[in-house]
Amino acid sequence: MQAEMTTDAPLGGRPIEELIACPHCDALYVARMPEKGGRAVCRDCHTVLISPRRKAGARIIALTLAVMILVVGALFFPFLDINARGFGNSTSILDTASSFRSGYMTFLSVVVAAGIIVIPLIRTLLILYVLVPVVADRRPFPQARRAFRLSQELKPWAMAEIFAIGCAVALVKVADLAQIGFGPAFWMFAVLVILVLFNDNYLCTWSVWKSLELEEE
Repeated sequence: MQAEMTTDAPLGGRPIEELIACPHCDALYVARMPEKGGRAVCRDCHTVLISPRRKAGARIIALTLAVMILVVGALFFPFLDINARGFGNSTSILDTASSFRSGYMTFLSVVVAAGIIVIPLIRTLLILYVLVPVVADRRPFPQARRAFRLSQELKPWAMAEIFAIGCAVALVKVADLAQIGFGPAFWMFAVLVILVLFNDNYLCTWSVWKSLELEEE
């Protein structure tokens, strides 16, 4: 069931806690919990604003733990094996992120490592820090709201999906020049990208904010 958010209700004088803004078009609405099994979408750009799911918290925690394990595992296992004219080389994600080690290219290594390793790990830790006590019906940990806000701000900078797309494009270009073998880290990373997409789909930010507000009152 899908219900469009509307601005029919007057916004003037309402507490800010009762309002919700679309993250894409900045349209402002009065926040209302959808009916069971439904979701609320922006009337203008159709972005999903509220999408509560039954037992979503436990599923998000499970997916987040899986993402964390896969990120750590993918760092050290071989990612690709490339063989051409009798010469071969095996590389890991950690090797890729640290491949530029001199001059200005060192900064590029830091950015790559942050985008595909550090920031995704920080986001998973922040989400666990926020959701574990909420799902367990306990008071949030100190600074939980600030931690959740930071996890949302870091979301555009976690670029595991972009790295996967870049790898796919590169593999298409070199497939005719060399024999390519996929290591364990490649499959770990492929599963990781899928889990991240599922995790973001399950996570209803409005529901998390409301849970933190109720617990801190």
